[in-house]
Amino acid sequence: MQVKISKGKFKRSAVFYMLMLPGLLYFFINNYLPMSGIIIAFSDLNYQLGIYRSPWVGLSNYTFLINSGALYTMIRNTVLYNITFIVLGTFLAVSTAILLNEIRSKLASRFYQTFILFPYLISMVIVNYLVFAFLSGENGFINKSILPILGKQKILFYQEQKYWPFILVFVNEWKSIGFNMVIYYSSVVSISDDLYEAACIDGATRFQQIRYITIPEISTTVITMVLLAISKILNSNFDLFYQIPRNSGILYPVTQTIDTYVYQALMNQNTPGRSAAAGLIQSCVGCLLVISVNGIIRKLKSESSLF
Repeated sequence: MQVKISKGKFKRSAVFYMLMLPGLLYFFINNYLPMSGIIIAFSDLNYQLGIYRSPWVGLSNYTFLINSGALYTMIRNTVLYNITFIVLGTFLAVSTAILLNEIRSKLASRFYQTFILFPYLISMVIVNYLVFAFLSGENGFINKSILPILGKQKILFYQEQKYWPFILVFVNEWKSIGFNMVIYYSSVVSISDDLYEAACIDGATRFQQIRYITIPEISTTVITMVLLAISKILNSNFDLFYQIPRNSGILYPVTQTIDTYVYQALMNQNTPGRSAAAGLIQSCVGCLLVISVNGIIRKLKSESSLF
């Protein structure tokens, strides 16, 4: 009898399993099969011998990264930028979603949503040219039009490191806030109007409604988004850190991240072993962070944890 019930359930769910199949195949082919290449991180890859017959070098690739000082720089930059993106990005996206929800005109609300989301849809290559049009030392808008009016000397942005932490944070938030805003906005509009009506009857101000109703109701979404962002704290937006500074070597101390180092080591230095070693560190730390942060959230608020 149990077998018949199980077969019946399988038949009813067969369509859903078929829908899952393309996604499962994609993850297996693109995410799991390449994991065999981890061995590159512990070998001196010889293209003629192939991955599995190349000389085994143990931890020497990691030793080189540590001794060269590149490991500290790229991890520091990656972590600090991501922490800034998480904190500032979450605050701006949640604030924008709440403010949009306060707009009563549907036409105005749709206009602002489109206006805020539009930068996210622009290619980073185009953003690179837009930023260059502002920051260029010769013909940039800031050096050509703004600084002369203020009586200031022109600034060679692509040769001075101190400006780039602010530039990269600004460009990232300008481009990504729209996508995060949409996620939070969908949570805000799903909150029952009955809660706000009851609060109005009790004499709650609009700010009190946001503080005691809106924010608690979307807290699960915020925690989930932050947790996912923390899991990628050693990943960086390659286009942002490679395209926007235009791969300027003098800016590496403040713009080089793990992703850009992996690319440069692979393409310019022809050291796939060191690239793989940096990538493996990135993956392992990210996995440990997900497990650790999820464990903390599960103890504090079990219903908001991912697993």
